[in-house]
Amino acid sequence: MITRLDPQSARARAIALLRDRRRSILGVTGSPGAGKSTYAEGLVRDLAAVGHRVALVPMDGFHLAHSALVAQRLVSIKGAPETFDAGGYVDLLRRLREPDGETVWAPRFDRDLEDAIAASLPVHDDVRLIVTEGNYLLLDQGPWARVRPLLDECWYLELDHAVRRERLLARHIRHGRPAADALARTDGSDEANARLIATTRYRADAILAVPA
Repeated sequence: MITRLDPQSARARAIALLRDRRRSILGVTGSPGAGKSTYAEGLVRDLAAVGHRVALVPMDGFHLAHSALVAQRLVSIKGAPETFDAGGYVDLLRRLREPDGETVWAPRFDRDLEDAIAASLPVHDDVRLIVTEGNYLLLDQGPWARVRPLLDECWYLELDHAVRRERLLARHIRHGRPAADALARTDGSDEANARLIATTRYRADAILAVPA
């Protein structure tokens, strides 16, 4: 049976990972709009505020560049598994698992630009916990299957479907999509990706219900 967490018990579980002698990696996954980025950012900020050495490394930094999506005719399904450099993400996680005395620079995704920016997020050698969040951390297909073994734990965020869809639609509009395009994206590729991600839920270590 998968453990169910509330925010307080999740925080305690993250602190337990920090007590490990070696660096740990915590994954946070869930469907588009479930609140992964907001939750992960908040957790890292909360732990850092009390002196813990933590860093956030989102999976979204490995989006293929928009120009590459255009060249491969993948723009209409942007956000699907094949629109990421999954192998590059795996390579970064492997490097992060074994600190070598150097700062590692990870990429990030800029939602306003709708593109990834390389070498934007520093992960210093003394960081004890990496929090990584993204859609496909539990996907057991192709190179994505190599992600789960690199995570010490992975939590699946759940949010009421209607609330999740509403927030996703609002996010698309906030970042510049016309309302009709935002609706098409929410009900189209985003929903297809959400159905795929839901099939990976059983592989999570814990389920975290996100307050609506």
